Amino acid sequence: MKVRTEARRNVILEAAVALFKELGYERTSMNELAKRLGGSKATLYGYFASKEELFRAVVQTVAVSHLAEAAAELQEANETATLEAQLMRFGERMLFVLTNDADALAVYRMVLAEAGRSDVGQQFQESGPAEYIRTLAGFMDAAMKRGELRRRDPHVTALQFTTLITAETQARLFQVDPEPVSVEQIHALVQRAVDMFLAGAAPR
Repeated sequence: MKVRTEARRNVILEAAVALFKELGYERTSMNELAKRLGGSKATLYGYFASKEELFRAVVQTVAVSHLAEAAAELQEANETATLEAQLMRFGERMLFVLTNDADALAVYRMVLAEAGRSDVGQQFQESGPAEYIRTLAGFMDAAMKRGELRRRDPHVTALQFTTLITAETQARLFQVDPEPVSVEQIHALVQRAVDMFLAGAAPR
């Protein structure tokens, strides 16, 4: 029963992603989603109590789950990996999702388009980026305590690092059909970002 229930939830999320991409946040409704799924609204509400809750689940699933996992991995003890290597691994995972996942890109674009008309931007922030930034800040704080980074506000440091990671790819949000970014290109982009970050954040 549990497997069947989880499978149904995934079907709902897949349909919701497609609907949000087609209609945007404001025009998407639980009623329309139920029609497309061929089920009842009562069944749909059994999984997600509101459109807002459904959207948060979509964000978690397609836009930030990989980033949260990558940030969590940074917290695991690793006596052999250097700080640079750990930052590179996180940065590469982050950039791969943001440049090569069509659904994730669509969610980001939808948020940008709707943010000025509703609270969808705040929902997005609370459902995704805020979570992995908190985890990343914890990693930065630990590195500061070890003397690998200069003592600064860990939260601000985490924000600065992720901004550097995406600095060269932000324009893709405004392109009609951006080309995929190769693994080699991602490595080079992240290496430049990590070099810049460490040049400013490493102890002097």
